[in-house]
Amino acid sequence: MESVTCTERIVNAAVRMILHFVARMDVKDLKRLPRRGPAILMSNHTTNLEGPAYYVFIQPRKATALGKEELWRRWPTRFFMNLWGIIPVARGRVDRSALRAAFDALDCGYFLGVAPEGTRSRTGALRPAHPGVALIASRRPVPVYPMVHWGMREALRNFTRLRRSQVTIRVGRPFRVRVAEGTEPGAALLREITDEMMYEMARTLPPRFRGAYAAIPAQAPRHLEYVG
Repeated sequence: MESVTCTERIVNAAVRMILHFVARMDVKDLKRLPRRGPAILMSNHTTNLEGPAYYVFIQPRKATALGKEELWRRWPTRFFMNLWGIIPVARGRVDRSALRAAFDALDCGYFLGVAPEGTRSRTGALRPAHPGVALIASRRPVPVYPMVHWGMREALRNFTRLRRSQVTIRVGRPFRVRVAEGTEPGAALLREITDEMMYEMARTLPPRFRGAYAAIPAQAPRHLEYVG
């Protein structure tokens, strides 16, 4: 996670140009993000393109993200992962090395991208999330921004038919996770916090994409404190 190189500037510009060529990109909501971190950006996950889109459009902010370690197995994706300083995560277990790297990134003032669902949604609707994002947010009480998108899956299909689709990115209300000082959240509490965080993401999405989090509770969340 170093300063931006000339190579990265060229690559980022090329990726932005390609995305605008493939789809009509509505990214104006990203202006709601502060110019500097630290912060957690939690996103829905429907394709392999939203991560690169987020990264190149939030520049010049210092940013990294958690990415599945399989992305380092093939040279094309490995090139981008290394260029952008993405943190590899071993799926299916608690990856303490990835957690340490995530904490270090936040401590250094980076934006940290996290896709709590862990794998792509084949329907575009939210899937049940893993508690890793709650663990990170409970140990580092930085602002968390629900950052969602829709239209990316359709854009990929329609581009093969020589049609450009609308892709929309929205940023929800930021919050911090609050737990009692000195408390180490257990599995049940992390599950509860995770669900509250995901409901904030669901609020930012159109109802048809809320999936497992469609039944948004009427009461205020117990473990989240809104900021800004």
